[in-house]
Amino acid sequence: MAEIAVNIVIDKLLPLLDQEARLLGGVHTQVEDIKTELLYIQAFLKDADAMEEKADVSQGLKTWIQDLRETAYSIEDVIDEYLLHLGNPNRRHGFIGFLYKVARLIKKLIPRHEIASKIQDIQEKVHKLRERTSSYGFNKPFESGSTSSKGSAPQPDPPVNSLFIDDSEIVGIESQKNELISRLVKGTLKRTVISVVGMGGLGKTTLARKVYENMSVLKHFDCHAWITVSQSFQMEQLLRNMIEYFYQARKEKVLEDIKIMDNVRLITQVREYLQDKRYVVVFDDVWEAGFWERITPALPEYNNGSRIIITTTRIDGVAPCFKDDYIHRLPLLSHDSSWKLFCKKAFQVGCPPELQKLSDEIVNRCGGLPLAIVTIGGLLSRKEKIVSEWKKFSDSLGSELESSSNRINTILSLSYYDLPYHLKSCFLYLAIFPEDYTIKCGILTRLWIAEGFVKAEENVTLEDTAEKFLTELIRRSLVQVSEVYIDGNIKRCHIHDLMRDIILKKAKKLSFCSVMAGEDSRFDGRFRRLSVQNSSNNVLDITSKKSHIRSIFLYNSEMFSLGTLASKFKLLKVLDLGGAPLDRIPEDLGNLFHLRYLSLRKTKVRMLPRSIGKLQNLQTLDLKYSFVDDLPVEINRLQKLRNILCFDYSYNADLRWDSVRGVRVKEGIGGLEDLQKLTSVDVTHGVQIITELGKLRQLRKLGIRKLSRGNGQRLCASISNMVHLKYLSVCSLSEDEILDLQYISNPPPFLSTVYLMGRLEKLPDWISKLPSLVRVSLTRSNLANDPLQVFQVLPSLQSLSLFQTSVVEQLCFGATGFQKLKRLRLNDLIGLKRVKIENGTLPLLEELLIGPCPQLEELPSGIRHLSKLKTLEFVDLQEELILSMMTYQGRNFEIVEHIPNVFFSSAS
Repeated sequence: MAEIAVNIVIDKLLPLLDQEARLLGGVHTQVEDIKTELLYIQAFLKDADAMEEKADVSQGLKTWIQDLRETAYSIEDVIDEYLLHLGNPNRRHGFIGFLYKVARLIKKLIPRHEIASKIQDIQEKVHKLRERTSSYGFNKPFESGSTSSKGSAPQPDPPVNSLFIDDSEIVGIESQKNELISRLVKGTLKRTVISVVGMGGLGKTTLARKVYENMSVLKHFDCHAWITVSQSFQMEQLLRNMIEYFYQARKEKVLEDIKIMDNVRLITQVREYLQDKRYVVVFDDVWEAGFWERITPALPEYNNGSRIIITTTRIDGVAPCFKDDYIHRLPLLSHDSSWKLFCKKAFQVGCPPELQKLSDEIVNRCGGLPLAIVTIGGLLSRKEKIVSEWKKFSDSLGSELESSSNRINTILSLSYYDLPYHLKSCFLYLAIFPEDYTIKCGILTRLWIAEGFVKAEENVTLEDTAEKFLTELIRRSLVQVSEVYIDGNIKRCHIHDLMRDIILKKAKKLSFCSVMAGEDSRFDGRFRRLSVQNSSNNVLDITSKKSHIRSIFLYNSEMFSLGTLASKFKLLKVLDLGGAPLDRIPEDLGNLFHLRYLSLRKTKVRMLPRSIGKLQNLQTLDLKYSFVDDLPVEINRLQKLRNILCFDYSYNADLRWDSVRGVRVKEGIGGLEDLQKLTSVDVTHGVQIITELGKLRQLRKLGIRKLSRGNGQRLCASISNMVHLKYLSVCSLSEDEILDLQYISNPPPFLSTVYLMGRLEKLPDWISKLPSLVRVSLTRSNLANDPLQVFQVLPSLQSLSLFQTSVVEQLCFGATGFQKLKRLRLNDLIGLKRVKIENGTLPLLEELLIGPCPQLEELPSGIRHLSKLKTLEFVDLQEELILSMMTYQGRNFEIVEHIPNVFFSSAS
């Protein structure tokens, strides 16, 4: 595992040596020698790391690997310190500039001499480490630049649909699923607890989720909630989550004072909400003995058939054992089911005859554990389908898998060892996130880029490469998908608790990351990254004099002072202070020369220091939901900026013009030619700025706020230059201001999302020319014509939202239109009287919202044709129409009876 540390250093040394050598005399040669020695050692590291994991490995080898790892980190420190002293000061000209240049030279001579001395010491140590390789049985020939590649041909990527588990892909649990569904919807009217019990990796959560999401279950209960408990849960937060799920599932407004309620009030609130309702609640991953006794006061018994599901690895004190309760012990998979599951993951189409014997041996060693089978199958799906490759893998499993106590850890660890080093770094990075944390994929990939894990590829953005890395980890079953966008792209992900335990152990062993949870103030200075979770301690006081730390993360933690940030953490690359109770940033922030990622998301910071212009390596500036509304002009100096994220939205503002806020930028923004995302810019006084946006030809995402009619043509001209643009959001200056966006002559060919907020005299013609358009939202457009005639022919459209968009009396969904649409929202269409849905249209529609539409005369009868519809919601519908759907005798009941979830809500 020293492989990661050494490869990171080599990746830093190579570009440094390729540049002009400005180290003092002789040092450049010494650094070149260190690189050569490390490349030699690199050839042995994969075998060394594998040997280190074996119980019988010598202490000498372990010491050698540890020394190598620490030496690699020392080299990284020296490189970063050198670059820090080298710096990138602002250029001055003339005699004054000459004096500054001389002063800087004198100031830097001493530290450069110190660095040269350190490099010489490291060179001697690395040479000795290399000489000792033969002592541990490494006899491979040296191959310059060799890495830990597997040597097998890359396999084609399976289709993206394989990332998500469907019923057809679940093996061996169909009968169990049916049994549990029956126990939920049939049987006694007494409240019943169903406990799904089994060892880690058996698929308890998968089974419970499939039962919980079953259509017959959703229709049977009045309200439902899925709660992940885990080992570190807090009862008050669990109760708050349960209340929020109940309200959200029924499209109801959550109580505003829920955050300040104590335990007793929360229990009272839950009981009152559930009164006379048939409910189902899943408590997933329960560990604590006595959990049931603590939660049962919140779950009243009304003798109406309510149900509770608990998944747990233990029974004592967790699973209740009353007369009408049921314990479902999840067994290991049979050999036949194991084989089917393995083949689905490893081959997709079936096992080749020559690999059948080896595959059968591998399946047997997995012992019927679904998580192990899925993980191993995902790993082997990436290997070449030849006997020698699979024999090598089978031999590596070893006899230790026969021991039930360490079987799963061993199997899961094998998937980690099989990763190439760049994916190992990305995977270990998941240790920074708290237990049961749902990870936003955009944030994760930006962090990987900032850490240097993602290398530039020709004609491919760093972001696309990072997304490819994440997809690869998902395909290997090491990362799980939590949520996807409407178009199937991954929005959020998470890792299994068992896998997280493995990551934490390896990250600690590597000095890769330290997690400080709760009030734990212990911190080992060897670590490169620090994740502080649920702590009220001041992390800066705890970690004083730990200048080698590269990354700091806060999760639900307090930090009271940043006054000495730059002096204590001078080599910092990542600073994520999201949610911290901060209202200001110190001026010496600009001394963090290496900083690439700065997040002040959800803080109370109002102003950035002008010294931010010194952060020449900054790639991401995340100010989402902060109070910053004006960026200093110094931002325009940061040539490496890729993301400026400043979007803010007040969810309770009913889409008023002041509910969506951007930031003001200064002239010169057009010089940031590497920008990928710029959301959102307030262009109230930005005529020149709008023109400059046309220089940002690499933009993928752009948000514009407060656009005046007179600037519409300028914005269109700039957008026409953004050939890579995928996301566009534009909001007009006021409710009465016209959005004049007719002038985009060459619309970006990959544009997939368009949000327009403001009056439109007509729908822009260029929208009909977007073959990649997936999402459209029009707000307060007040169009005089039916916009559906344009939207229904778009070949990729999957989500359409119309809010106060049209004043027409009838909308017509033609029989051949909207063949890909999954989500449709017709909101606040004041003049709408009729909605016609012809048979054949909207064949894939899953979610439909209608209202408020006060003049709607009749329920759209064509809803009966929407066979895929899962959720139908009406807002402020006339009471007479509501009653017409409520009973079997109602004249409109047959129109909606096939829909699992039908909701009625109020806009007020």
